[in-house]
Amino acid sequence: MIDIILALVALGVLVTVHETGHFLAARLCGVGVEKFSIGFGKPLFKLIRNGIEYRIGWIPLGGFVKMIGDSLDKEMEQSPDSFLQARWWKKIIIALAGPFSNLLLAMVLFILVFMLPSKAEDQYPVVGKATGEYELIFNAGDSIYAVNGKPVRGWYQLIGALSTTDENRIDLTRNGKQTALDLPQIELVSFVRDVLPAVSAIVGEVSPGFPAWRAGLKTGDVILAVNDSEIADWYDMRELITGAAGDSVRLTVQRGDQVFARSMPLEQNPMADGQRLIGITQHMPVSYKQSYPPVKAVQYGVTSTLNFIALNYVGLYKIISCPETLKSSVGGPVMIYSMSSQSAQKGVSSWILFVAAISLVLMIMNLLPIPVLDGGHIMFALVQGIIGRPVPRKVQLVLQNIGMILLLLLMTYAIYSDFSKVFTRAMSGAIKPM
Repeated sequence: MIDIILALVALGVLVTVHETGHFLAARLCGVGVEKFSIGFGKPLFKLIRNGIEYRIGWIPLGGFVKMIGDSLDKEMEQSPDSFLQARWWKKIIIALAGPFSNLLLAMVLFILVFMLPSKAEDQYPVVGKATGEYELIFNAGDSIYAVNGKPVRGWYQLIGALSTTDENRIDLTRNGKQTALDLPQIELVSFVRDVLPAVSAIVGEVSPGFPAWRAGLKTGDVILAVNDSEIADWYDMRELITGAAGDSVRLTVQRGDQVFARSMPLEQNPMADGQRLIGITQHMPVSYKQSYPPVKAVQYGVTSTLNFIALNYVGLYKIISCPETLKSSVGGPVMIYSMSSQSAQKGVSSWILFVAAISLVLMIMNLLPIPVLDGGHIMFALVQGIIGRPVPRKVQLVLQNIGMILLLLLMTYAIYSDFSKVFTRAMSGAIKPM
């Protein structure tokens, strides 16, 4: 029950912030507002103040700001505070305000997470394999316990303690004996690429909707073999999965005292050309608290926000150019609930990051140039600015109807896909020992 409440709270916050952006921009630009609604359908609560109806609808899947003269299905209103009579650049400001509010919210949440003590998950600072220039420096099994005099508990702590400008001293245990290595200044890119931590083939997170999730895999499952080839670690498993000859793989899995097999299809990774995946992440056995001073928190928060936006636009392009990845990439209410539940189980900071991520996704989707979305209103306003007059009402109506149909089809597909994945996972739930 608490998971459902948290998912609804997240959605309510995002919608409220988005619609408040439109509302404030409309008032600032001199456009009158008739209704401000969080949720759709019959109002559970409403209040009229200064001629504006504030309401909460019983369907918590969105919201809207009804402005004077913004409806194309009736005669254009000539009132000076009508949206249709507003200058084209004011229309752009009003349309942009909602997505911009989601951007600001996400950025604030990212900064907040970096400032507050939060749980970090990591790998042990143990070398799994070393290649390139580090092959003769590190041995598999080297356990690093300090870098430049600073104790480290995790692999990413180790990387963060390395110096790129001065010599590095690395204290480690090798074959039961303590020793130290003196290395020149390190190029982080080459170090991260060539020196990898020891990672066991234990499932960390299972991405909702992907093949492993549909096949019933869970956090903590141990992968013993891929297509009957035994594996030693995560890297062996990844190579066998990504390099599989067919379009599916058969995993031998251990869960507690039981060993069972699961077959699942391979899906294209929308973020990497030519790579295939099943949708699992590494198990992170080390956890510790970390926080950053305000200046660093702002720096990391802004950078994380921009990187997330860039990655999502790249992913969107990949999906458009490779439509077969749409099935795994599109999710509806059930997937949002599953992701919210997973993040909430990992702690407050993780749930806040989930809300920030969904806020940015909401911004990105709303800026798509599809009529009825904010991006469609911006597109119409830009055309008006270029040709010097509004796009004809009939043209706007036709395009908005097409956009509405496309959105309804996408929502229907997302909901169908949700329940199809849930049903498949449920059917895969029974364990048949080998």
